[in-house]
Order: sequence, then C-alpha cells, then structure tokens
Amino acid sequence: MDPSYRIVPSAAAKTASVQETAGSLGLHDTLQYGPRTIATEIKTESGLKGRLESWEETQDNLKLTMQRNVYGMHAPMRLLMERKIVSANPHMPALPQSNLHLDILMGRDETIEPGDIFGGLENGGSLNIHRDMEKKRNI
Repeated sequence: MDPSYRIVPSAAAKTASVQETAGSLGLHDTLQYGPRTIATEIKTESGLKGRLESWEETQDNLKLTMQRNVYGMHAPMRLLMERKIVSANPHMPALPQSNLHLDILMGRDETIEPGDIFGGLENGGSLNIHRDMEKKRNI
C-alpha cells in the first residue's frame, strides 16, 4: 500500500527512445537501459487504457490511506488481512462460486457487473471433479 491521496491513476510511465538511451557513440546502451525493443519505442496506446486498468487499485489505495489517517494504522491492516483470509476460497472448483465476502470488503456489493448476472458460465463446467480438486490441491 503506497500512501497516496491520488484520486485518478497517474499517466503511464514514459518509455525510453533510442535518442534518450544512446551512449557516446550514438548507439543504444543495452547494459544500462536493457534490451531495445520496437514495442517500447512505438507507443500506439493512449494513456487512457493504463489509467482504466489501474483505476480500482488507485481508488482502493486512496481509501486505505484515508482510513490510515483517520483511524490509525490498524484499520487498513485489518481490512487487508480480512481480504486475504476471505480470498482463500475453499470451495470446490467445479461448482459455480462467487465471493460475496470479498465483494463486501472491497465495496463492490452495491454494483452490478456482467459477472454477477452470468456467473462466469461462458465456458461451461468441468465434469471431472476429481481432476479439478487434484489440480487445485496440487496432488
């Protein structure tokens, strides 16, 4: 948890170009800046995608920081501990499941998402329950 009052996620980190990573001879310095890739040089995505992907994380970080400053250090630590305990889901993997406890702790209990209605049934259930349990328990 990074203590920050940021409401909106920060813009994506600026990628390095060859001009910025050039050594004394004008070539890319691989030892200092890592291997050169075309994907880092040509950035076709806007910053909006990165901000949307980290929106929930930023909002959660803001809430935890506010709790820490209002109630003390124990409040966010307790909430994070409860989330960790609840996220360890002991249910059978072949049965449809939802983690309502985690949704309540994350504050998502008042929102309706497609996963709430369809329940993740798009790929169908597995018929071999024993294999699924062995896979989950690493047997």
